Amino acid sequence: MSSTRIDPELAALAEEANVVIGWQDAEGMPQRVQVDTLRTVLAAFGVPADTQADIRNSRERLRMARESDRLPPLLTVDVGGRIAVPSARMDRSWRLKARYGEDLQEAEGSLPAGKGGLTAPDKPGYYTLALGAEEVTVAVAPPRAFGVANLTRGRPRPWGIGVQMGALRRAGDGGLGDFTTLAQMVTAARGQGADAMAISPVHAMFAASPERYSPYAPSSRLFLNALHVDPGAACGPDVLRSLIASHELAAEMAALEAEDLVDWPRAARVRNTLLRSVFEWASTDMAMGQTLETFRRAEGEPLERHARFEALQAHFHREGRPGGWQAWPAEFHDPSSPAVIAFARDHAREVAFHAFCQYLARRGLDDAQRAAIDAGMSIGLVADLAVGTDGGGSQAWSHHREMIHGLSVGAPPDALNRLGQDWGLTTYSPLALQSEGFAGFIGLLRAALRSAGGVRIDHVLGLRRLWMVPHGAAATEGAYVRYPLEDMLRLVALESHLHRAIVIGEDLGTVPSDFRSRIAGTGVMGLRVLWFERAADGGFIAPSYWSESAVATTGTHDVATVSGWWGGNDIRQREMAGLGDPVNDEHSQRSRERSALWRSMCASGAAQDEWAPPPPEDTWPVVVAAVAHVARAPAPLAMFPIEDILALPDQPNLPGPTDATHPNWRRRLPGDAAMVFAQPIAQATCAAAARSRRGG
Repeated sequence: MSSTRIDPELAALAEEANVVIGWQDAEGMPQRVQVDTLRTVLAAFGVPADTQADIRNSRERLRMARESDRLPPLLTVDVGGRIAVPSARMDRSWRLKARYGEDLQEAEGSLPAGKGGLTAPDKPGYYTLALGAEEVTVAVAPPRAFGVANLTRGRPRPWGIGVQMGALRRAGDGGLGDFTTLAQMVTAARGQGADAMAISPVHAMFAASPERYSPYAPSSRLFLNALHVDPGAACGPDVLRSLIASHELAAEMAALEAEDLVDWPRAARVRNTLLRSVFEWASTDMAMGQTLETFRRAEGEPLERHARFEALQAHFHREGRPGGWQAWPAEFHDPSSPAVIAFARDHAREVAFHAFCQYLARRGLDDAQRAAIDAGMSIGLVADLAVGTDGGGSQAWSHHREMIHGLSVGAPPDALNRLGQDWGLTTYSPLALQSEGFAGFIGLLRAALRSAGGVRIDHVLGLRRLWMVPHGAAATEGAYVRYPLEDMLRLVALESHLHRAIVIGEDLGTVPSDFRSRIAGTGVMGLRVLWFERAADGGFIAPSYWSESAVATTGTHDVATVSGWWGGNDIRQREMAGLGDPVNDEHSQRSRERSALWRSMCASGAAQDEWAPPPPEDTWPVVVAAVAHVARAPAPLAMFPIEDILALPDQPNLPGPTDATHPNWRRRLPGDAAMVFAQPIAQATCAAAARSRRGG
């Protein structure tokens, strides 16, 4: 990346505003941000830097903010640590209280001068600290997040399977995976010995725009994708058959179910038609009406805003205003405006429908987790928390003042993408997080953990820093922005503890040298992927040397499946998408890598006959050996994508291209969820995983 010399005053301002001017890329080479990019990023955070006068004024404002003795809305601290109190408040009386169930715990006294604060309680939780007339929330975090060992005492080392929600299949699903199918899938997986099932993000998408289906570009991470609701779970099979017949949908559903790819727009039309009919049916049931009203009261204003957004987006979509809320008339940009309130009143039934869909979605996901635990899984579902949201979506509209505007979250160039990545997403501003008492971040964690035994935090590096790309700039022309890592890790550990759920952090890409050890120290498990565990000579590191504090896996949704890698399918797909390596002969290189992988698997005992690796077209023995190989790692948990359990050649997502070159997020499984593990290859891979995790 090219750069211009940065003025020392501008560099100092960037440091004070938590914008990083220098970093190491994925190959360890030093890089510096461009001056124009730096100024644009600073401006997006309300820190003008176009002139020397701007820089001086901005630095002064930041200095005054740092030196202010105002207490923030939330303080984080380790159990038994010191709660920092500004010196100006040291002579005030104090009271610390917390509620655990029905037990109210209180402590009070006065702060002697010079003591530097209070000692935090030794029990994790949220406390209220009153200093005179002021009150602040204190989040007291355990030293580590809730661990796998806390859930699996006395069992062999656990393993699990990862699935894409849209890919799940069962008869009568209308061509799109749902929570009922997920419940069947976890039950069947437990029958093979799995203790966990990781699912793709089920965040709320855009109900009026089903063509926007990437699970990592949601409308809101606080709510759920209603397209994963099984209408029959709400009304029963008899009523559902009647509704299908009344709308003459049977032939359409059968056609969609026969497809190998999800047709999101068509499947969405069918499912939404049925959901609306279920809503009308449920409206005649007084008990259901009371249940929905109770749900809406419990969820409060956040749910009402989301439901209003869905109704508004559909309304303006019909008026020829597609896209996000920015295309709406200005009077609808504020969710609390008179125009929005009037719309919600005049379209109360439409708003109620979208609230009803959220109720059904939450109930469906709850039922799937319950099915996992009832079947005997120690962990159950592992939710996926996407790194950001669409800037035109429900969350950005509902929480406008807390979100970043004018910048997109992405990643600098790395091994997966040499041109860098601009994901077109926004997220919470680090400044707003702190000023709002981390309410947004805590809300995300609670939404993810509410119906799961764990969470995978996508791009967990975002707890420390995020690559921000100015709108209209190339992905290479971004800058890293620092986030309050210590506070966020404490909150992760605390919410993990309160929900009794494990935490996995996707720590791939351009990773600072100390980051993995830092998150491991707090019990957040990283990821170790077979393809990336390489020695300096390009060989594969023996699984016995893999991390003891990270999840071991054969792959992720963004990389080749074992079958696809062995057969070179991933190289051919990248070439077709225009992503091939123009310099290196990837096919020749892959031939050498196959030999290296086979030797490594023979050395670990996962395969035999070091001198006779299977040919590229014979992938089943390699897949079974790869699963056994990775399962031998000392990882607290091993996870295997369903694509590897079934030896499928195609990965769910090829980063970069659109559906025109690769059917991202559309591939369906080759068989019903309840029966998929009866396939011989699934029997072999699951047996290999279970045997290796037992130490066999």
